[in-house]
Amino acid sequence: MRKDLLGGANLAKTAAVSTVVAAIVLLAGCSTSGQIAGETMEQATAPLTCTNKAECDAWWARAQVWVSNHSEYKLQTVTDSIIQTDGPSGGKRALAYQITKTPSNEGTATIGFAAHCDNMLGCEPNPWKAGADFKQFVRGGPSQMGTPGGAAASGNALPPVSPAPQTQPMRQNLPVQPMPPTLENQPGQSGQILTPQ
Repeated sequence: MRKDLLGGANLAKTAAVSTVVAAIVLLAGCSTSGQIAGETMEQATAPLTCTNKAECDAWWARAQVWVSNHSEYKLQTVTDSIIQTDGPSGGKRALAYQITKTPSNEGTATIGFAAHCDNMLGCEPNPWKAGADFKQFVRGGPSQMGTPGGAAASGNALPPVSPAPQTQPMRQNLPVQPMPPTLENQPGQSGQILTPQ
């Protein structure tokens, strides 16, 4: 009788180990089946830097168009320096996006791309492919990815952008006035502390 109990315990351990091994193989299959081509990774990681204000403004507008066309989530924040969607949420495979624009002192700006989802099995679309497509579109090329609804994204695309010619900045001879030491008793200031009623 004792031998039967030990045999049943070993059978249960073997079944548990087999289940764990099967789960690891399944997950490994999911992770390796989505291999990304080197060219796609190179495009996705290449810097996206505009060279002047006109080009930067046009690229920023195209960035917003791309995110609007490709996100299953609503736009949460749109400013001159960030485009961000809601999400990710609830185990969804859909990508949430955060696009940033960081200006430099030379008049250029770098546009950053981040995408992530909330699913341990991976995101759909693949963030590397989305990044490569985003950068191609922002530079003036067509989008290769469909929209979440399945329609082609190029229908709402802006025309390609060519860089504006380099010009010399205008010099303005405006008088420089020092900042007042305090704001009390300055025009438009009452000098009184207001308290809520």
